Amino acid sequence: MPTSTAPRSTATRRHAVPVVLAGVVGLVLTAVSPAAAAPPADVIVLPGASSAEGIARGEGATFYAGDLFRGDVFRGDLEEGTAELFIDAPDGRLAIGMYADRRHDLLFVAGGFTGQAYVYDLDSGDTVATYQFTPPTAIDADPLTTLVNDVTVTRQGAWFTDSRRAELFFVPVSRDGELGEFRTLALRGPAADTSGTFNLNGIAATRCGGMLVVAHAANGELYTVDPGTGDSAEIAGVAVPGVDGIVLEGRDLWAVQNTDQVTQVRLSRDLTRGSVEEVITDEDVQTPATAIRYHGRLAVVNAKFDTGIPPTADRYEVVLVDD
Repeated sequence: MPTSTAPRSTATRRHAVPVVLAGVVGLVLTAVSPAAAAPPADVIVLPGASSAEGIARGEGATFYAGDLFRGDVFRGDLEEGTAELFIDAPDGRLAIGMYADRRHDLLFVAGGFTGQAYVYDLDSGDTVATYQFTPPTAIDADPLTTLVNDVTVTRQGAWFTDSRRAELFFVPVSRDGELGEFRTLALRGPAADTSGTFNLNGIAATRCGGMLVVAHAANGELYTVDPGTGDSAEIAGVAVPGVDGIVLEGRDLWAVQNTDQVTQVRLSRDLTRGSVEEVITDEDVQTPATAIRYHGRLAVVNAKFDTGIPPTADRYEVVLVDD
C-alpha cells in the first residue's frame, strides 16, 4: 500500500446500471419507464478539451473545469451530467488549479508556467484581473523556474502554490469583492523543500482560514502552513505518493493522487496527524489531478498525464465516484 497507515477498505466504485455514452455528455440510457428521470452520468466529458487539470465548485450542482494548455474554462452541471465551454481564454493562458469564490462571484485560476494567475467573473466569464507573480518559464526549461499550481480562497483572499518555489502568493479580497495587490509569503520548514521537479501542489484552508494545508507532490506528504508566518509542519501518519489536488472539509481530507486513486484521510483536531480512512479507485479514473465534493460524491478530473505532457488523449472527463 502507498500509505504508512493501512486503510480500512479499498474499493473500486462503479454503479450497477447500464450506461451508454452517445457522443453527448450526460446521455444515459437505463431501463426505466418513460416518466422516470434517468440518473446522472458517472462520466462528464469536457467537449473539445485538449487537456484538463483543475475543477471548482459553483452554486448548487454547477462546476467549473479547465483546459490546462489552452486556458479555457468549462461550466457544467453535476446533476445533469453536462458541460460546455464557458470561457474562451486568450492565447497564452493556462488553467491549472481553480477555486470559485461564490461570495463575490469570482473564479481564481492558477496559470502554471506563465507565472500568472487569473480572476474571472463567474456570471459573464470576463477577465477581472491578471496577476504576474513570477517571470514565466518554458514548459521544457531545465530547470523550471515557476509553476503556479493551485489555489484556495479564505475570507481574506486567495492563496496560490508554486511547485518550483518555496513560497505562496496571496491576493487579498475585500468584503466588497475588491481585489488588492498580491504579496509573497516565504515558507519555512518541510513545505519549503524544492528539491523535486514538482513540489508544492494542492492547497486548502481550514474553515476559519487560520491554517492552510498543502500537498507536496515530490515528497508524497501533507503539511500545514501558518498563513501569518510561513512556518510549516508535517501531518504525520499519512503518505500520499503522487499527490496533486486536495479537498478539505472539517477534519476530513481527500488527496487526489496521479496514481489513479484518491485517499481519504481523517485529521486530528490539531492537524498534526492523520489516519487513512479509505483508498478510493474507479475504472474510469485515469491519472486524476483535482476533485471537488458534491452530495457525498467526488467529482474527479482526469488529467491523463500518463499520455504525456502535454497529454495526448482523445478526450478529457470529470468522473463521479462515491466517497
